[in-house]
Amino acid sequence: MTVFELNGGQVPLLVSFPHAGTVIPARIAESMTPAAFEREDTDWHLPRLYEFVRFLGASTLVATMSRYVIDLNRPPEDVSLYPGRDTTGLVPRDTFRHQPLYRDGATLTEGEIALRREQYWRPYHEALGFELARLRARHGIVLLWDAHSIASELPRLFEGQLPDLNLGTADRASCAGDLELTLADLMAAQDDFTSVVNGRFKGGFITRHYGKPHEGIHAVQLEMTKCSYMDEQAPFDYDEARAARVRPLLERLVVSALSWTKRRGRT
Repeated sequence: MTVFELNGGQVPLLVSFPHAGTVIPARIAESMTPAAFEREDTDWHLPRLYEFVRFLGASTLVATMSRYVIDLNRPPEDVSLYPGRDTTGLVPRDTFRHQPLYRDGATLTEGEIALRREQYWRPYHEALGFELARLRARHGIVLLWDAHSIASELPRLFEGQLPDLNLGTADRASCAGDLELTLADLMAAQDDFTSVVNGRFKGGFITRHYGKPHEGIHAVQLEMTKCSYMDEQAPFDYDEARAARVRPLLERLVVSALSWTKRRGRT
């Protein structure tokens, strides 16, 4: 069973989509609730929205497994990224709206969690690490852009409505400060979409773990509100009109980040 789809590029940019997958293996599905099959918390349609990165020559890594099977943006030890805040773990037991993912009586054993970590989490991260190493060896530097989307209102995770664009750099630990500033200035220079830097979402495990600017690996996470480009209610349709409004800004952000990376590399 394919765990990810990797498309190797030529420029020092890797775009990761760890929550775009929708596959739930049959043996796991047997014990899950109807809420699980709605897959509401999927980062729906993001590879389509980011399709332009292929023409930039970027590498892309797209998960195929649903985040309800295993969350690829959580630490393998399943420690909280935001201590003291309510959130879901490595193998979620409920949705972002507190809907149970497993039927009454179903249990997640340590053995089952370890199996999923080995079958689904590890291969994705091995591919991610290898591709970053390949691009850094070729260019002397590499940018990891971790792409995410989320419902604009989720009382479990934050109060009120989330800004449209949420840039996370682990409080500037995962990338150079001037790269963060470049992206923040671009977001602040327009009035169509609200934005914040290192607000509620500072970057998940991928951004924090792989971002090592002192070693030439710069990582940023962009968490977008789903209403910026799609319908937030089932069946979660892609909205081309909304996407057409946000895509130019998204392109400016990615192109600017890539240009910054190239100027500091060997290309």
